[in-house]
Amino acid sequence: MEELTPRQIEILKAIVLEYTETGDAVGSEVLEKKYKLGVSPATIRNEMVELATKGYLKKSHFSAGREPSAKGFRYYITHIMQEKQISTIDEVSYKNSLWDSRAHLHRLLSASTRILAEKTGMVSVSATNTGEMYYAGVACLFDEDGSIGNQSARHLCDILDEYAFWQQVMQRFSATNQEVFYMLGEEDFADPAFESVASVMGEFRVGEVQGVIGLIGPKRMRYDVYIPQVRYFSHLLEDIGLQDD
Repeated sequence: MEELTPRQIEILKAIVLEYTETGDAVGSEVLEKKYKLGVSPATIRNEMVELATKGYLKKSHFSAGREPSAKGFRYYITHIMQEKQISTIDEVSYKNSLWDSRAHLHRLLSASTRILAEKTGMVSVSATNTGEMYYAGVACLFDEDGSIGNQSARHLCDILDEYAFWQQVMQRFSATNQEVFYMLGEEDFADPAFESVASVMGEFRVGEVQGVIGLIGPKRMRYDVYIPQVRYFSHLLEDIGLQDD
């Protein structure tokens, strides 16, 4: 991965934050006025061209501005972003909500998926290597803000029941040796219909059962908020989960 200068890092950070907030391609004038980068719009434009050349930004089809690419989002998540910590109150609430389901893994996964969807307002999904699948929050795919788009939403509905797809996700996740696994747009989904879509998944193991739990939503989701949520739920499943009787 190419080395970015401190100025390029600040500009990339500002573009990701602005794009996450608005969903619109970002121009140099907005960055100069709103983010106080200390350089002229012309300098910002030149740096944006460099970031685009390196693959961190892409040109919008609908305006002269730029959007973060999958590579740009990944750099932001890995090197720039500061995660929002889950409050102790939320941690206690989650654990209490799941405690009565702990003796039956299928109930535990169903409840965890539902609660994660309710908390984040996105689609939550879990799948195991034993063929079990759960999902919740599908209605949010068709919210009025159109963050994902109707075509992508319909495609997502199609894959939610495709265990083979989630089995591939689990295999890819296991190969990364990462705590949290990201799928960002067409680059990772290998389908142009999912260009506006992202997924954040955490892995868990309960006895002999291995699986993933996570969120699916717009690529401009609040990763700083949702990654800690997914990580917490994957750890909580391991902490309290038991095999079915």
